[in-house]
Amino acid sequence: MFTKVLVANRGEIALRIIRACQELGIKSVAVYSDADAQAPHVREADEAVHIGPAASSESYLRGERIVEAAKQVGAEAIHPGYGFLSEREWFARLVRDSGLVFIGPPAEAIAAMGSKTSARQLAIKAGVPVVPGTTEPLRDAEEAAEIAKTFGYPILLKAAAGGGGKGMRVVREAKDLAASLDAAKREAKNAFGDDAVYVEKYIEGPRHVEIQIIADQHGTVLSLGERECSVQRRHQKMIEEAPSVAVSPELRRRMGETAVAAARAAGYVNAGTCEFLLDKNGDFYFLEMNTRLQVEHPVTELVTGIDLVQWQIRVAAGEKLPFPDEIQPRGWAIECRITSEDPANGFLPSTGRIEYLHLPAGPGVRWDGGVESGSTVGLHYDPMLAKLIVWAATRDQAVARMHRALKELTIVGIETSREFHLRVMEDAEFQRGDIEIQWLERRLPELVTPKAPRDSVRAAAIAAALLADRDRHTRRPGAAGANRGNGGASRVDAPLSGADAWVIAGRREGLR
Repeated sequence: MFTKVLVANRGEIALRIIRACQELGIKSVAVYSDADAQAPHVREADEAVHIGPAASSESYLRGERIVEAAKQVGAEAIHPGYGFLSEREWFARLVRDSGLVFIGPPAEAIAAMGSKTSARQLAIKAGVPVVPGTTEPLRDAEEAAEIAKTFGYPILLKAAAGGGGKGMRVVREAKDLAASLDAAKREAKNAFGDDAVYVEKYIEGPRHVEIQIIADQHGTVLSLGERECSVQRRHQKMIEEAPSVAVSPELRRRMGETAVAAARAAGYVNAGTCEFLLDKNGDFYFLEMNTRLQVEHPVTELVTGIDLVQWQIRVAAGEKLPFPDEIQPRGWAIECRITSEDPANGFLPSTGRIEYLHLPAGPGVRWDGGVESGSTVGLHYDPMLAKLIVWAATRDQAVARMHRALKELTIVGIETSREFHLRVMEDAEFQRGDIEIQWLERRLPELVTPKAPRDSVRAAAIAAALLADRDRHTRRPGAAGANRGNGGASRVDAPLSGADAWVIAGRREGLR
């Protein structure tokens, strides 16, 4: 086992990896930019190394600096988390060539599955069903038009190097094809530095179901079951759950075997995810493989009892997987992504200082967060603040538990997605599991329409607490300059009038 691991990421996932290292008896090393100097992940690690300015292009995306930092502190391995450099073949190769261990798949597997077109080619060779489409990037609009005639409209244009919905366009009529292709290529170039785009037949109303796999260095490749990821906005996942209401034990077995076959074809080692579209007839089609840990990994952990992050580290250190070939889910888990966005205002980013944070608790509630009271939220990075995850024996109980946990969650000072998630939990169609990947776009206007404020009594209590905190620090005898803060996470540094405190604590749709 390793003695020291460097975590090449920030926020909640950095904290998640640091905690896994602590439980394994491994020293952890954080890296941080100027913007993250006071971040929780920096404080919780055993060591921390500054790697550059706030811009990720000058810090978290500078692979050579991260490798240099690992060598500087004597780390033996680097865990990339997700995002940033986690799926960059060149970074995995750089880590390996520097004599360190990359806690993830081999560079060759990342390369094989990193491009959606090459992943489709590999999947087809392995006998994995794929959505009808091309396996090479489009040359121009004329070629796209000829292919569209073969498939019939609607079609889907997708960036070959893409992810997260970037460089993706649905084209329903021939007259829109050329403009949509130009737009997809521009967006792909800006997001990934590669304007290659390919085309697939667009499947109406499918579910997005993915299979978590894990593979060791000794030839074992296991499926850990499915996750339902159909609640999406602009191709970005908002809510995830495991298992899926649409997947029977037999379908789970077939999808798992397919995912394992795809992973074996790529020579895959470590944790990864095969993403599928599941149509209304129960047929499924391979989309892509995410060659990293997924944001939604906690729901799989809760229904399997397997700590994926710890096993990523164990596998990278050469350990064998001790689990049975068939792993069935136990109970139900749901995850909501808590973001610094204002759903009532088009999900615009919200920035500022978190003046007060109260976390939900109780049976079956988990909080994977990267912020605390006093944290400053800027525009430098992804808006995800944390993940709220619950587990219960049944889906109905899990929905009820998530609703209760969201009501307990209190974030004062910035707008967040909390109220949006509450409304989803209250939605009758969601409660029935009657969802597909277009469901949220159809339901969104009602789910984000402002309603009467909730929790007014609780808002008033929080406002009073903020004012009391202010008074305590401004009236203390001999406390000259006490308002400047003393490093305590729950300090309120700026004086608030009663009216201001009320607005912060109870604004919009209740507490954010």
